[in-house]
Amino acid sequence: MAIDVRRAAVFHGPDAPSDDDLATCVHCGLCLNYCPTYRVTGLETESPRGRLYLMTQWTRGGLPFTRDLARHLDLCLGCRTCEAVCPSGVPYGRIIEHGRAELERVRKVDAKRTTATIVMRQVLKHPGRLRAVGALTRLAQATGLTSLSAQGRQLPKLSEPFAPPAGNVARALGPMRFKVAFLTGCVMPIMYARSHEASVRLLQVAGCEVHFPAAQRCCGALFAHNGDLKSARGLRDHNERVFAGDDYDFLVVNSAGCSSHLKDFYSGVGERTRDLFEFLAEVGMPPPRQEVRARVTYQDPCHLAHAQRITRQPRELLQSVPGVELVEMPHADICCGSAGLYSALEPEMSRRILEEKMDSVLSVSPEQVVTANPGCQMQLEAGLKARGRSDIPVRHAAELIAEAYF
Repeated sequence: MAIDVRRAAVFHGPDAPSDDDLATCVHCGLCLNYCPTYRVTGLETESPRGRLYLMTQWTRGGLPFTRDLARHLDLCLGCRTCEAVCPSGVPYGRIIEHGRAELERVRKVDAKRTTATIVMRQVLKHPGRLRAVGALTRLAQATGLTSLSAQGRQLPKLSEPFAPPAGNVARALGPMRFKVAFLTGCVMPIMYARSHEASVRLLQVAGCEVHFPAAQRCCGALFAHNGDLKSARGLRDHNERVFAGDDYDFLVVNSAGCSSHLKDFYSGVGERTRDLFEFLAEVGMPPPRQEVRARVTYQDPCHLAHAQRITRQPRELLQSVPGVELVEMPHADICCGSAGLYSALEPEMSRRILEEKMDSVLSVSPEQVVTANPGCQMQLEAGLKARGRSDIPVRHAAELIAEAYF
């Protein structure tokens, strides 16, 4: 249903994709078979090229804006696989974030997305509220009422949340080589405390004094990915002040979506941001103390492989552990269908993409699946459970590597 044909040129707001960005696409189509939604639908409108065409026409006034057409932007995962293979260097990640910001401005009301935005603004921005939600979710799980929590079927079994050490500093094990800040983030400390604990231990082994600035908040990645650039900018400005307030060598992040967002969206802090595995591979680790016998397959988080182009380092660190047999699944760098809030907002398309991923995972018969992003962990756990393979654990790669040292 058309909103107003006279307003066909709708993408003219302050956050609209720029003409220069849109014009970089030459419509070659090399991105098509790498796009998860195109792979499962075969539809041009579910491809990066098709979505860029829609945004270009809306900007130029050449196509009426309708809810049906806007739906094709909603179904984009924002995985940026297309960006990594594009010979023209189309900045698709930036375009889709700005396109969604403009989409939210224009269409005014979408109950499901409006609710998601309200929840993010009221919970993710406020660490105390987030911890309270985590505590309620743990209680719901303990009493069998997981349906009371959002996406109860996908949430991992929650333990006590991650808590920084006394004084918000973890000392280096051995001579101190670096002073780093650590992004605790919003979701990770609540849902995957063990991932944080293992990551911090690896940094200590690498000679880092790890600091946890108490005033830090959510990095804003989920807001930006879902078109709320105003909130994302507010969180950026806050965290820029927090992380610029001390003499840190680096800001280390163990969540792929967060490290990508920091590098793309922040200024001075972004330049000092390093993904955990990027950092550990760069500074070097001492030899492992013990072997860890496991047949492991690794799922590339989209924002690590495609946005940051980090694929070699996690694999090398995994292969450095004696006893680990790393087996490559087919299409390890194709999105699993999680994509932040996508699996909640677009469950049917997310499920279809996940089915292909589960075929890939199970084809190599792993004993463990490892990745480096909380959304991927939740999605892969849900997929394995649906296939009756809950016996295969899904872990952050840091947890497995840490076993070789502790």
